[in-house]
Amino acid sequence: MDENLVSYAAIFLVIYLITKKVFDKFQKLPPTPFPTLPILGHLYLLRNPGQIHRCLAKVADRYGPVVQLWLGSRRTLLVSSASAAEDCLQHNDIIFANRPRLLGGKIIAYDNTTILWASYGPLWRNHRRIAATEILSVQRLHLLADEVRSLVKRINDESASSQSPTGGNDGVEIKPALVELTYNVMMRMIAGKKMESEEGKRFKMILKELLAIGGAFSAGDFFPFFKYLGLNKRFETRCKAVFLKLDKFFQDLVDEQRGKLVDDGNMKRNNAKKKNLIQVLLGLQETDPAYATDDIIKGLAQILLLTGTETSSSTMEWATTLLLINPDIHDKARKEIDEKVGHDRLIEEQDLQHLPYLHCIINETLRMFPVAPILPPHESSEDCVVGGYNIPKGTMLFLNLWAIHNDPKVWDEPNKFKPERFENVKGDRVGYKFMPFGSGRRACPGENMATRVVGLALGTLIQCFDWESAEEEIDLKETAAVSMWKANPLRAKFKPRKQMIDIISQI
Repeated sequence: MDENLVSYAAIFLVIYLITKKVFDKFQKLPPTPFPTLPILGHLYLLRNPGQIHRCLAKVADRYGPVVQLWLGSRRTLLVSSASAAEDCLQHNDIIFANRPRLLGGKIIAYDNTTILWASYGPLWRNHRRIAATEILSVQRLHLLADEVRSLVKRINDESASSQSPTGGNDGVEIKPALVELTYNVMMRMIAGKKMESEEGKRFKMILKELLAIGGAFSAGDFFPFFKYLGLNKRFETRCKAVFLKLDKFFQDLVDEQRGKLVDDGNMKRNNAKKKNLIQVLLGLQETDPAYATDDIIKGLAQILLLTGTETSSSTMEWATTLLLINPDIHDKARKEIDEKVGHDRLIEEQDLQHLPYLHCIINETLRMFPVAPILPPHESSEDCVVGGYNIPKGTMLFLNLWAIHNDPKVWDEPNKFKPERFENVKGDRVGYKFMPFGSGRRACPGENMATRVVGLALGTLIQCFDWESAEEEIDLKETAAVSMWKANPLRAKFKPRKQMIDIISQI
């Protein structure tokens, strides 16, 4: 009896798989990896979250650039080629302009109302308008220059203190200084002040708790029955606890800036240029109270601080690492800076447009180590066609940016650091083969700000210091979290250049 039962089960499974394969072909659905496990689907393919971009790239290598996955009960489209990305982000841009509804987005992102998680519509368009007009306003650029000078001073002081009496030098871990730079730039833009020590520690502890939760996804997002069985309660409880701390942090900022506006007599219109982002949004509460609620203000500030800090600092660390490994490229960049800027002053923001090779270095760094190896998920609002396959409404989209940027069919020697490949490129994108900040309607609105932060900071470090690795061998192992981090933080030795000592001493 037991043997018969096993035989019947095996026959049923074979018939089911054959029928499903024929049915999928009839519907012209994308290829699906085998096996699709009951309940789990293809979640077993995501065994290593820190290397998810590489795991999914292997799937694409086997099944093609357009693949259908089942993550629990969620139908997911995995896209790993430039042509398929173009189908999603240009030909079907509006259809894929929405985000999937996730529990993390509902709790942390004020019921999916932040610029990152809001549905495509009037609210999202208001967010984009504010981000575009306020984040990169000309009057805020001096904040960046101030913080880059502080970065130079900090690295110079730390390098001097790391020099032992016997002449040894263990170097400095550069990431903390870069993180401080980006935190201060964003905080000054958002709230008009630096990330002071206690306040900074408070936010960083909250961020650490947020990362410990495991990102935006929860098991309940893939298995709806978890909600009814109460199996997702632990994640929900932890998520709400972190949200309360985040909300309190940003509400304190909003209340503080509201008080300053009152004390300053609402900062007359002729002083509007001096307002920080929160003050600008508080001003909108009078003219558009339905949009500029406290939750909307806190949500926008939250996303800018969460996404605009670790991302830029990680890119700068990767660029520094790659230049240490490739000293000839570093020397070429320095020669360009010396010729265009000289030794009598530090690089300024307006110099960046005259430093094309520096821009090539940043682009090549972003190609090899994109800020977000997997773009934030999209979701189709109606049926569409991608790569010749029919994609049903409600399909979640995973776009593997790392796979596209490192595709050997598109890029010559993709594992090699070659900034020259961008020398004859007009603009910041090479079609859909290179789009480090995404593309289409949901592209990152902070792209220009990020490239300016990275360009000015990296260019200033090249201009001011002689570099040397403090490690016997520099590894390029990465891990994906908020951004693509260097798994082992870089340690390097920085010594002021003789030509720049007088300038550095005046900072």
